Amino acid sequence: MKWHTDYHWMNTRKKKEFVNITDLVRQSVEAADIQEGMVLVSAMHITSGVFVNDEEPGIKNDFMEWAETLAPFRIDYQHHRTGETNGDAHLKSILFHHQVVVPVTAGKLDLGPWQQIFYAEFDGQRRKRLLIKVMGE
Repeated sequence: MKWHTDYHWMNTRKKKEFVNITDLVRQSVEAADIQEGMVLVSAMHITSGVFVNDEEPGIKNDFMEWAETLAPFRIDYQHHRTGETNGDAHLKSILFHHQVVVPVTAGKLDLGPWQQIFYAEFDGQRRKRLLIKVMGE
């Protein structure tokens, strides 16, 4: 069994943004030089996430609107008593989860025809770490 780990620093231009990271993940799989296995992609911050879906502007806008509906910014979140004002970002990250596992088959990411891997940022414009861990043979 081989293991390969890459860390990437994310710093989004917008406070809330989805970034397609499929090519970053592909590069890690290639560097790992495995044929069969899995790749774990993990957002290493509590106000960001990782998910798999379609690279289509409409659905990404729908996701952001949906997240804003379920977890809108409000001044009265109890979390704000700590001096932070990002309670909504913590809630939004839960909607998209903090990590995904994607299969590797014949040395390549084994994604469906429209699937891409995204980093979800809900409290951006500052450095946050992303982990890509490839495991296999």
